[in-house]
Amino acid sequence: MTSIKVKYHPSATTGRKCREVKKYIKPASEQSLSNFMQGVICHLKQLGKIRTSETYTSTLASFMKFRAGQDIILCDIDGNMMMQYEAWLKGKGICPNTTSFYMRILRAVYNRAVENELTEQRYPFKHVYTGIDKTVKRAMPLKAIRQIKGLDLANNHKLDYARDMFLFSFYTRGMSFVDMAYLRKSDLKNGIITYRRRKTGQLLTVKWEKCMEDIIAKYHGNHATRYLLPIITNPMADERTQYHNAISRVNIALKEVARLAGLHIPLTMHVARHCWASVARSKNIPISIISEGMGHDSEATTRIYLASLDTSAIYRANSLILKDL
Repeated sequence: MTSIKVKYHPSATTGRKCREVKKYIKPASEQSLSNFMQGVICHLKQLGKIRTSETYTSTLASFMKFRAGQDIILCDIDGNMMMQYEAWLKGKGICPNTTSFYMRILRAVYNRAVENELTEQRYPFKHVYTGIDKTVKRAMPLKAIRQIKGLDLANNHKLDYARDMFLFSFYTRGMSFVDMAYLRKSDLKNGIITYRRRKTGQLLTVKWEKCMEDIIAKYHGNHATRYLLPIITNPMADERTQYHNAISRVNIALKEVARLAGLHIPLTMHVARHCWASVARSKNIPISIISEGMGHDSEATTRIYLASLDTSAIYRANSLILKDL
């Protein structure tokens, strides 16, 4: 048996949450995908990249299901197998973008294994799709937001709560549900919400508006936690589990909200983010302002022309949208 210290593992001090820091493995040619990928997942968790670790876990679960639970040696991964996996996903009705997402994650793991000299580079992903297709538009016009806002849901707490969370996201320039869940009461100071996006780490500020206050006031006293919204409400339970359960319940309820509002769209929390961008664009708000307002870090083209943006312009953009509701 050869003892190999895999490069991505942390020190013994920081790696106590993992089962092991060193991987004692057979020769590199016998290292398995599952064992190696579990190590990567463990490392991601230690870095605090919980969401990323979850996507890696889902990808591994999907690939192992394709393999009927049989692990595979890294050196045995080739182009034919990846094409078979792609065909299997297609046969399961998985959309091209999700298939591509799985492939990109597996490719990243494979490339890391190559860097660690656990296998030779055979380019097994050369003939599978790893791009991003244009998806069906998820945005809705402002009229649809008004319809959702105008629903009388007083007798259905679940639907009322889901509608409120959707509207709060829209009011706050498409704040993602995970950022809403971890938004602390202390993040609201002097009429400004200041928070850091969990996805990108970017620091954002949002001007506090009356419509946001109305939602917070509605649920005041329902939870005694450090968080502003009633999403993570039990200080004794796992926060990540509470977040996952909440987003699942809300997205299910939003389907019914959409039906009651007469909307023919699979309504989810993420639609609120698309809506704000779409409505902002319809108001002729510059793309650069929209990009900055939503905390995008991929609008490289627009940011070439602007070194920074005046936050008051972003505040005015959001106020302009909210006045029409």
